[in-house]
Amino acid sequence: MTDHLTRDDVTTALLAAKRARGLTFTALADQLGRPKVWLTAALLGQHPLSPQDAARLGELLGLDDEAVVVLTEVPTRGSFSPAAPPTDPTLYRLYEVLQVYGPAFKQLIHEEFGDGIMSAIAFNADLERRPHEGGDRVRITLDGKFLPYAWG
Repeated sequence: MTDHLTRDDVTTALLAAKRARGLTFTALADQLGRPKVWLTAALLGQHPLSPQDAARLGELLGLDDEAVVVLTEVPTRGSFSPAAPPTDPTLYRLYEVLQVYGPAFKQLIHEEFGDGIMSAIAFNADLERRPHEGGDRVRITLDGKFLPYAWG
């Protein structure tokens, strides 16, 4: 029986190759013509790449053919197991934002749209740095399609 690469193996290898080549997630997103937040999540194992994008990434990072194929497979999504809440300070602060503001977002979604949810499937996200005299600000935009509940 031969060992096969897992998605975690490929993520480790591509992050090492990215680091060794001095590339950023933004530079890779620009090379592939993909949104930087989406591509970064994909490279961290949260989305499959198209065969074309996986092949291009393989060229850019010197990945072998098996790694390129693994990048096209549908992953098991979610990064908080086994630790929820997450222990990483940046991830914990985002989790904290949801704990503090999530109920308000939920109520406002229902008030303005009705009974439903914001999709994380029909979804876009962006991150930008905004200069501010009191210290630079992080702006995160979450843009999800409203999906009404359909009972019956």
